[in-house]
Amino acid sequence: MDRRSFLRAAGGTAVAAGLTAACGGGNDKKTAAPAGSGAAPSGPKRKVKLGFIALTDCASIVMAQELGYFAKRGLDVTVEKQQSWATTRDALLNGQIDGAHCLFGMPFSVASGIGGDGSTALKIAMVLNHNGQAITLKKGLSSVGYGDLAKAKAALEAKENTLAMTFPGGTHDIWLRYWLRAAKVDPKALKIITIPPPQMVANMKVDTMDGYCVGEPWNAVAVDQGIGFTHLTSQDLWRGHPEKALVVNEAFASGKRDTLKDVMAAVLEASRWLDDPTNRKSAAATIAQQQYVNAPAAQIEGRLTGRYQLGAGLPDKTYTSDMMRFFDDGQVNTPLKAHGLWFLAQYQRLGIAKGPVADPAKLVDSIILSDLYKEVADAAKVGVVPDMQPFDVQLDAARFDPNDLAKEVARA
Repeated sequence: MDRRSFLRAAGGTAVAAGLTAACGGGNDKKTAAPAGSGAAPSGPKRKVKLGFIALTDCASIVMAQELGYFAKRGLDVTVEKQQSWATTRDALLNGQIDGAHCLFGMPFSVASGIGGDGSTALKIAMVLNHNGQAITLKKGLSSVGYGDLAKAKAALEAKENTLAMTFPGGTHDIWLRYWLRAAKVDPKALKIITIPPPQMVANMKVDTMDGYCVGEPWNAVAVDQGIGFTHLTSQDLWRGHPEKALVVNEAFASGKRDTLKDVMAAVLEASRWLDDPTNRKSAAATIAQQQYVNAPAAQIEGRLTGRYQLGAGLPDKTYTSDMMRFFDDGQVNTPLKAHGLWFLAQYQRLGIAKGPVADPAKLVDSIILSDLYKEVADAAKVGVVPDMQPFDVQLDAARFDPNDLAKEVARA
């Protein structure tokens, strides 16, 4: 039996019942509802503050709130929009919020001193989605086409260009730099700047930059407004890559374990709901609202359902199994140490780390809450993906072995 079949069998129809069961353990005690009843625990609701950025992949947190999945577990959750990834980081570290829809790479960037002060206080509880990001180039570079690395190299080296990403060492920064390395672009030929996701399109309009890497819907919006085109999607760079994660601060992870487990179970339930194709249209309409993404629902719905208009006269693309995924029979949500090690290897390989991490395995182990996620997944009868297995990155046909970081760091 392959891994997908195993996970499907492990989750199966029991997922829905398991996700509504109470999660025990920890040190913030509550009176649990009968297992599988779906009823909220008795007593006062436990308050939780979760942050998010205006991006399509905030959907599992937003829908867990809108569908009442938090409330039925006795949680009083406030979902708060953040202005940038840097403000999200700071809000997590200073305790203004307990957790957030967050870049998978952020905790490793902060711990490595790239996007923070070396703190390991940011923890990854679970992964929220795979795929669904893109590299957008301005319309004037349309001769580059879709995914043509040789043409990208020629265009970007013809004159100095400025490209934008969303947070140093975050996922968008790495997809951008990985693409540039694969295209063999001279890094001296361009400048890379940081722009918050919702501000990408406005900055492209006034020529702040010539291209950017960001999550949806801000690539689709650029196409719709005729100012840019999609040159590459992140699933065509690395199919099934981790993207956003539920990141929590150390105080929440260690001091309110029960509450965190219930938050995770609610998000897991919303993730499963989102991967039902019949729900994606209504999800797009919900997250499009002003308090969430604040973008036209149609511009969210297209790429959320795998239908991509690329712009600049390029033919449309349709994604099915490799569209943005939130659950995928449980394959999405396991936080893998192997992925954390890949990010640490790229920091060195792509030249953005201040120096090598003394003990990469120990650092990753301190950030990824593998045991906690397994408890939640087991209670929900959702399969857990095996960790520390080699995997392939499609853009440059590279195979990564998490047990041999030195080989990846040294790779051209």
